[in-house]
Amino acid sequence: MLQIIIGLLVKKEKESIPKTPQKVKMDISNHTEVKGVSLLLIRGTFTDESIIGELFLNGERMCDTLELPFKDNQKSISCIPAGEYSVRLRPARQSATRDYLHLLVEDVKDRSYILFHRGNTAKDTRGCILVGLGSQQDIVHNSTLAMDLLIKEILHLGGENINLIIKNN
Repeated sequence: MLQIIIGLLVKKEKESIPKTPQKVKMDISNHTEVKGVSLLLIRGTFTDESIIGELFLNGERMCDTLELPFKDNQKSISCIPAGEYSVRLRPARQSATRDYLHLLVEDVKDRSYILFHRGNTAKDTRGCILVGLGSQQDIVHNSTLAMDLLIKEILHLGGENINLIIKNN
């Protein structure tokens, strides 16, 4: 009896295995791999002194941000408007004030040299975006470590085609 059951199971297993391998066809004619880095800054806490936000890299939370409050996009005293911007890596040799690799936000209307850089308080921003690991009112913490981690991840992703979207929460 046991041999009959084993024989039936083997027969059933052989019937379920296809005689010729089946090929799965995938249409790749319209498939293009998107390469690049997507940064999303969501501004969340607004005070008279600063704006605290969160920075996401390709959908994953990376760090906190600190910016000045919006004052009509005025140079050195205002954050930049919410919107979409191109960003590029900027080596220390291209900067008179930053001796480390940092990020330059490009194509900001009526503004130039908007950076992502190290700093802890609103006084350190001068209209730029500071990064930190942890925050409290008007302060981000561990800015050097946050900047190093952000740059490391961006370099790991190729360091090109960096797009920034800023949204006010």
